[in-house]
Amino acid sequence: MGAQRYPLAGVTVVSLEQAVAAPYATRQLADLGARVIKVERPGEGDFARRYDTTVHGHSSYFVWLNRSKESLTLDLKDPRGLEILRRLLDDADVFVHNLAPGAVDRLGLGTAEVTRHRPRLITCTVSGYGTTGPWADRKAYDLLVQCQTGLVSLTGTGEETARTGISVADIAAGMYAYSGVLTALYTRATTGEAHPVEVSLFEALAEWMGQPAYYTRYGGTQPPRLGTQHATIAPYGTFRAADGREVLFSIQNEREWSVLCAGFLGRPELTDDPRFATGSDRVAHREELNALVAERCARSGADDLLKELESLGIACAGVNDVAAFLDHPVLAARDRWREVAVPGATVEALLPPADLAGTATRMDPVPEVGSHTEAILTGLGHSAESIARLRADGVV
Repeated sequence: MGAQRYPLAGVTVVSLEQAVAAPYATRQLADLGARVIKVERPGEGDFARRYDTTVHGHSSYFVWLNRSKESLTLDLKDPRGLEILRRLLDDADVFVHNLAPGAVDRLGLGTAEVTRHRPRLITCTVSGYGTTGPWADRKAYDLLVQCQTGLVSLTGTGEETARTGISVADIAAGMYAYSGVLTALYTRATTGEAHPVEVSLFEALAEWMGQPAYYTRYGGTQPPRLGTQHATIAPYGTFRAADGREVLFSIQNEREWSVLCAGFLGRPELTDDPRFATGSDRVAHREELNALVAERCARSGADDLLKELESLGIACAGVNDVAAFLDHPVLAARDRWREVAVPGATVEALLPPADLAGTATRMDPVPEVGSHTEAILTGLGHSAESIARLRADGVV
């Protein structure tokens, strides 16, 4: 993009991060042009580097979450490594971390300590269950939080629960950490005050559980597990076509219900059938309704069903697998793919979903472990001899 300026150019983020939540937050800051210095363990680095080896020998998680960052290796148990980190924080705008409970405080890098002489530094703590309260010392992984918030109890079928197929608790926390840091940067720019940010996986996913929480508290029972069906809307879900493929559609209001009855089911009299007259009636008689819809869908192939539903103005879709998603015509037509370098190869990566008109999107390489260590240390004033000694001693 030539000399075009990134929205967060000039912002420096130092991150003690691993796994998904914090790396997702900082990658989005890097996408906007922030300089993100990722501090990793010497040798092994972020353990997410070893989750799998499917992307040209690299972890699919790591490649997704760590483009456009600088990797600095430091042994923070060595006072020299800790001192290097403190010097980086002197000039940083944001300090993000999601280490195990208590780890940052034991290093003397808690919010009170690091901001005492750095009043403009914004700290962002990503924890499992919060830094206070009875579960502050518990480790929290994504699926544990899915279980604790009740999400797993909602996902699956009537016979069996299921985890959500992506790291939804980590992603939720990463999104709130990202938006929290942006808010703190804006507040600092407008008021001069730097406010610490704290996000927990549990509370992030708890927010996303808002609708079923209200449904349960005030309805007396929680929404049932219905696979692709919807607890409060019917018909809503997948139905099998004559060719064995699945088609999903949803009826959201009375106008759509009337159109479905007359134009798709060929049964206009069902519009005023007392069993189906309102949304609540249709949910109460879901099995009878689904049987009518299933019988109609079984008479046509999936492509024909989709064309007919679309012609009637009813929202519908085929059920893609991941391979079909990768080849989706919307992504191709809207030019959403970009090449990103990984060590030894390149990969296709999606542009960030928020387009800021007139600004550049940064899509720089995914770093090797410690690939920026020498440059960062040189920038801090270390000589080649000093860096060599630190390497020999395993500090970097």
